[in-house]
Amino acid sequence: MNYLIIGGVAGGATVAARLRRMDEKANIILFERGKYVSYANCGLPYYIGDTINNREKLFVQTAKGFTDRFRIDIRTEQEVTAIRPDKKEVEIKNLSTGETYTETYDKLVLSPGAEPLRPGIEGIGSKKIFTLRNVPDTDTIKNYVNTENPKRAIVVGGESAGSRLFRTKRFRSLHTAPSMRATGRSGISRM
Repeated sequence: MNYLIIGGVAGGATVAARLRRMDEKANIILFERGKYVSYANCGLPYYIGDTINNREKLFVQTAKGFTDRFRIDIRTEQEVTAIRPDKKEVEIKNLSTGETYTETYDKLVLSPGAEPLRPGIEGIGSKKIFTLRNVPDTDTIKNYVNTENPKRAIVVGGESAGSRLFRTKRFRSLHTAPSMRATGRSGISRM
């Protein structure tokens, strides 16, 4: 059986490991658009807020480690640009080289993740506005906090990552304010 998985991190990497456990002989290829195949999403705010000091502790598994352990072909910095169900093939672009190629599949798993919402409001393009979804976002925010030493912060969206960021020592020392929709379920209570 030939499995192709689009997307790594929590969803895709978990599926890949599970497929290997179910079928030792399967050919499994995982495509991840970013550089990192498996990292602790929930740890990103804690790294920004200095609760986790060592960046390497964010990484659950490297591509090489994952390949060695599960015999899965991990292809990072590779973006699937087209799916052709009639031919059971996908088109892939290697983001490092620009090369495009195709791979065929028997089964296709889609786990591409999401992009953060950036509403079309005035000022949204400011270099002081960040999204937190992945390791590069985390590095950008941490670098800004370390170099600019801001005194105030507003976290828009108080669910998972936002509430974790508020609980870090570094952000507790700032004048912070959460901002979320009235229907939000967050446990954030301080302003």
